[in-house]
Amino acid sequence: MAYRKTPAEIQRLEAAREHLVACATSVVAEVGWAQASVTAVADAAGIAAGSVYQHFPSKAALAVEVFRRAAAREVAVVGEVLRGDGDPVLRLRRGVEVFARRALENRGLAHALLAAPADPKVAAERIDYRRRYHTLFAEVVHEGMAAGVFPKQNGELTAAALTGAIGEVLVDPLGGARDETATGDLIAELTAMALRCAGAPTA
Repeated sequence: MAYRKTPAEIQRLEAAREHLVACATSVVAEVGWAQASVTAVADAAGIAAGSVYQHFPSKAALAVEVFRRAAAREVAVVGEVLRGDGDPVLRLRRGVEVFARRALENRGLAHALLAAPADPKVAAERIDYRRRYHTLFAEVVHEGMAAGVFPKQNGELTAAALTGAIGEVLVDPLGGARDETATGDLIAELTAMALRCAGAPTA
């Protein structure tokens, strides 16, 4: 008869896996994908390096899980704003502001999600991450056109431009020291740029 894990064993393994992913996320945020070795993650989790492979078959598999979870959290937060209350102009402004503020408050992780060199499997996840933002921006741009607050345009093209420009604008600041005044100015300029891109009044 094949051995079956008890509910207590399954719960313990799931808790250990969650702890491992949380520690790996912290390591990636601190040193980036390339330096987040299995040994570094294991040390952060307080386990032997070999124990990591009880939960993930490879470093790449662990990295993909870290990326997926972190990306899902960020997309969910921005999506809640972009699909929330208010007219499309207000939602676009708030969505860009939330995206930028969260990135600048957690610079290491944001840089890992947006631009840091990574395993090809993580890079593939990054493409999907950008597509999800593209979908969100496209929705609000199309709603704005329907409501007459954005001019007629190719909504998909505008969404692609927003997705690319916002990430590109943030890459360099994510590598700098935190400065609240500079951060506020950057977010204001970024939101104004996004509204101009969609053709909304910025006054």
